[in-house]
Amino acid sequence: MKILFLHNNFPAQFGAIGQYLAGEGWQVTFMTQRQGAKADGIETVVYRDREMPKDLKPHPFLAGATKAVVTGASAVEVGTLLRDKKGYRPDLIVAHSGWGPGMYLKDVWSDVPYVGYFEWYYRGDADDITFLSGPDRPPLERARERTRNAPILTDLTACEAGLVPTRYQASQFPSLFRPKLTVLHDGIDTETYAPGDPGPVTFGQHTFRKGDEVVTYVARGMEPYRGFPEFMAALATVQKRRPNLRAIVVGEDRVAYGRKHPSGKTYKEVALEELDLDPARICFTGLLGRRDYLRVLQVSGVHAYLTVPFVLSWSSMEAMSAGCLMLASDTAPVREVMRHGENAVLADHRDAEALADALEDTLARRDELAPLRAAARRTILESYAARDVYPAKKVWFAGLTGA
Repeated sequence: MKILFLHNNFPAQFGAIGQYLAGEGWQVTFMTQRQGAKADGIETVVYRDREMPKDLKPHPFLAGATKAVVTGASAVEVGTLLRDKKGYRPDLIVAHSGWGPGMYLKDVWSDVPYVGYFEWYYRGDADDITFLSGPDRPPLERARERTRNAPILTDLTACEAGLVPTRYQASQFPSLFRPKLTVLHDGIDTETYAPGDPGPVTFGQHTFRKGDEVVTYVARGMEPYRGFPEFMAALATVQKRRPNLRAIVVGEDRVAYGRKHPSGKTYKEVALEELDLDPARICFTGLLGRRDYLRVLQVSGVHAYLTVPFVLSWSSMEAMSAGCLMLASDTAPVREVMRHGENAVLADHRDAEALADALEDTLARRDELAPLRAAARRTILESYAARDVYPAKKVWFAGLTGA
């Protein structure tokens, strides 16, 4: 069986499942824009965006769609070379939707089943936007959001089937397309992300040990989408109530989702300037490799996962798998995996005082709440473990080819 994955990044959502399939005897090819990408058992092929004409000035609403078209056309050029020069023909194509890499591959291999990997469908009244800004938005702002779906709609109409990681994400898509969508999570490496005592964990002048009063926060960036301003505000309050509390914040000082702060400063800069924090008790690590990231989760006293109603982060489920005591947002994507009082503590992170109280209470009762740690890991083991998800995906992929 020959399967072709496409994603601008690598390994992204397809690297681990690709290596699993390679181990099962499949021929796995991964087209990506990442130079030097490689993994055991996977043949990587690089495609690069061609330059857009200098005089091309698309409407601002079409900036993302225009970029996706360029990416899709570039992938087609490489795909055509693979077909014509090497005689390559996959049995199945799986491409991340939205950035465009798979948009036109049915024009290269028209008889090959195409699977779109869908993360989000943009709506003018989408849950994430109304959560942040309220329901009343100018018509053009709503229109701009819907226009972002142009590449996604192209994939939805072209694909034989769609893959979506969670039920919540699938619920964002128009009912017209939902029969095409299958919910299968990416899978969590529960053997790696497991409870343990990492020993002393040191970043610069900060050293942490299991059992210390430590709250951890992990995200790609630091922005409202992942509740960073609210986390810092709650931290400022609880630092005063609990003098031994320290925090580890993992992520880059940038915006990964949503808009930048109107002042031009980063949200981290704003928090440190405006809040009455004790910076000496906050460890900002930047991005971490897997080993150090796991050690942060293992040393965590309480792990804060805050998010608007949006794509559920891998890190939240990796934290659950590692047996973290979860303090999370009471939002729909979170509730699909976490249940208040059963495997997590949920709070409305928009209520600063309520979030601070929940953080303080969870820290104070972290020994009493130890059963929630075990229940969180059990949730991942029973429903999201890669060891079970990968074989199920293999069967699903094979079924699409008629094998």
